[in-house]
Amino acid sequence: MVNKITTNIESVLKSIPDGATIMTSGFGTTGQPEALIEALIDIGTKDLTIINNNASSGPGGLTKLFLAGRVKKLISSYPKSISSTVFADLYRAGKIELELVPQGNLACRIQAAGAGLGAIFTPTGYGTKIAEGKETRHINGKNYVLEYPLEADYALIYADKADRWGNLTYRKAARNFGPIMAKAAKQTIVQVNQTVELGTLDPECIITPGIFVQHVVAVGDI
Repeated sequence: MVNKITTNIESVLKSIPDGATIMTSGFGTTGQPEALIEALIDIGTKDLTIINNNASSGPGGLTKLFLAGRVKKLISSYPKSISSTVFADLYRAGKIELELVPQGNLACRIQAAGAGLGAIFTPTGYGTKIAEGKETRHINGKNYVLEYPLEADYALIYADKADRWGNLTYRKAARNFGPIMAKAAKQTIVQVNQTVELGTLDPECIITPGIFVQHVVAVGDI
């Protein structure tokens, strides 16, 4: 019987090696798999490359991971936050690397990896420092920049409900980057508020099919 649900966070995260590339969902704190991210600190995983829309806001989640010195590089569209200067301080001190990616490009590059595409052409960034050293083309009267897919070893994402097969539903804005990240990683680990019986979820409401999910960690409401 297939059952991807566990309550033991350590059992599913301890296989993540040092130096792994990890996608984490979230737009600020909304949709951030805070329990999964913070569990990496206790396990001791280090030298991580994190792909996230932003450098966290507030004291938890990625902020704690940055403070623990476990991240060597961040790939992000918005690394600055009014409520947290941790990443900015580390970056200025030369203790962490940054690859800045416009938000639309970030989403499209992740989608490209999930779809198995070789690359995409986007107009965003053309003529700026972001395009320096990259191939450009003039297509149908517009200028474009070649960008390559963003894929990861692991995706740590947040969802609302899951069944034992790993089918997922999301709640409102917490959906953000989770669905596309689940498709772009070799392994997807999901933090959920609630697990339900197989067949309970309305098929029309399932956003991420279980085929893209390897582990579901039930942590309850947070």
